[in-house]
Amino acid sequence: MTRAPQRPQPALRPGAIGFLDALVIGLAATSPAYSLAAVIGPVVALVGVHAPGVVLASFVPMLLIAGAFAALNRADPDCGTTFSWVTRAFGPTTGWIGGWAIAMTGVLVIGSLAEVGVRFGLLALGLDAWESSTPLVVALSVLLVLVMAALCVLGTELSSRVQNALVLAQTVALAVFAVVAVVRGVRGDAPSGGLTPSWAWLDPFGAGGAALPGGLLLGVFAYWGWESAVNLTEETRDPRRAPGRAGVLATVVLLVTYLGVAVAVVSFSGTAYLAGNADEEEAVFALLSGQVLGGWDWVVLVAVATSAIASTQTTIIPASRTGLSMARRAALPARFGSVSERFRTPDVSTWWVAGVAVAWYVGVHLVSENALLDSITALSLLIALYYALTGLACAWSFRRRLTRGARDLLLLGAGPLAGAAVLLWLLVLSVRDLADPATSYSGQAWFGLGPPLVIGVGIMATGVVLMLLWRRRDARFWAERPAVADVSGAGGPRPAS
Repeated sequence: MTRAPQRPQPALRPGAIGFLDALVIGLAATSPAYSLAAVIGPVVALVGVHAPGVVLASFVPMLLIAGAFAALNRADPDCGTTFSWVTRAFGPTTGWIGGWAIAMTGVLVIGSLAEVGVRFGLLALGLDAWESSTPLVVALSVLLVLVMAALCVLGTELSSRVQNALVLAQTVALAVFAVVAVVRGVRGDAPSGGLTPSWAWLDPFGAGGAALPGGLLLGVFAYWGWESAVNLTEETRDPRRAPGRAGVLATVVLLVTYLGVAVAVVSFSGTAYLAGNADEEEAVFALLSGQVLGGWDWVVLVAVATSAIASTQTTIIPASRTGLSMARRAALPARFGSVSERFRTPDVSTWWVAGVAVAWYVGVHLVSENALLDSITALSLLIALYYALTGLACAWSFRRRLTRGARDLLLLGAGPLAGAAVLLWLLVLSVRDLADPATSYSGQAWFGLGPPLVIGVGIMATGVVLMLLWRRRDARFWAERPAVADVSGAGGPRPAS
């Protein structure tokens, strides 16, 4: 009796979105309004009026790594991005760790993004009493994560349309806030009297070099997320070029946005106010909105709410596509490679990402709100790790092209290596700083170390254990050999000689 042939697994929908859609999704994934609200106070506390300079300095390694993503995407347009590229450059084990880091950044932050969206949405609607009810906020945050996951499953086209609306709303709101704030600051029409912007603010070393590393760590978090555009490469028209260009342009747009708002906020409020409220995290914008816009403060609240809601959805994308890519290569169980026949999206991996993120969010929230904030702090370790691995993979994969001209040497070798070096340096500094329990939100020690470091190391150790268990069960993925990128950039990688 002959066995019926198996139906081929449906693929992701090619050409579902265009360049502008990918750009919007890359911008939305960074959650510009939320990221600014979260980092501006702590950065000012570190470097004072030179906060815009730190924003500018943080852009440099992001641009270099974005260039690495674009180059590798041209050679290997795989939705697994870092996982696929690092596997081909350095082998399966390193690639698996890179994929795990991407997936877990989403798990750590999705619930927190949803909570910020819910809290600022309630404040914008004047429902302050609801916002002060933690059980209600947690329940609504969980519901929001599930709704955003459903939108991801229902189709990339629908997701992009939702993101277009959300990004437009927060961009307009941020622009209004920034213009009013800087005008009032220059006029001296501000509670603190205001400050006149100066070109000297753009000097990241103006406050002394000692404070710069801490500011750069915060800046990396603010820019993180633009690579979501590249995770959609298999669903984007012109997949070898458009997603990478969208990622690079997203970092440039973020730079302009962050510089504008940072200058406006410092000009309006001065450094003493921001430094004094640095521990308020994203609440800084909630505090400033009424001072800047008066009765129109809901504009800023809407900006942060839409920013966080948009990022809740787009942060699911890299983790789910990475899970899909890993499953296709037998690096994860085959069920994670499931693609919806109707919607042509990775349904199983999307729901797994959402489910684990909800479990993490609720579980850590039950421990304490400080523990949740510490888990977000641990993000810096994972972000720096997989960005650095991508930069190294780019230089290594294109090593045979580096002597062909100055352009290839700079864009494919020196630039990615420099970006990776900065991020590895920040990773080491982050480990050093997070080891001190005093740097955590709770101020408590776990195993004699700061909770963020314990969480970050624990997540990576868990990944290593899961990898070893899966390798013991199915070793096909680990039979792969490293490869070098096609020097023409027109074809996929080929095995190394």
